[in-house]
Amino acid sequence: MTTDHPAFQTDQMQKRVDDYISQFKEGYFSPLSLIARLSEETGELAREINHYYGEKPKKTTEKVNTVEDELGDILFVLTCFANSLDIDLSEAFDTSMQKIETRDSDRWTHKD
Repeated sequence: MTTDHPAFQTDQMQKRVDDYISQFKEGYFSPLSLIARLSEETGELAREINHYYGEKPKKTTEKVNTVEDELGDILFVLTCFANSLDIDLSEAFDTSMQKIETRDSDRWTHKD
């Protein structure tokens, strides 16, 4: 996967989102609102997947979105969620990967 866009570390992502949100009096949404927003964005991702890889092509009148756009929206909402709950995304990811690497190490067929 190559790109000419900047690569961000999770701490940079969290700071960039926080800098953006901090300029507004309202601040972060509540966890309940954020989970609703995450559900909404996940639905939009599912719709794009269905358009590109499923049996439901896009109508000519529908707005052009991409899977990449929707994944970016999900990352934004997840970052808002983490920031609002004072969770370090890098630590959360590492904890999850350690669990998965241990639990699932023999679940799948290894390549030779």
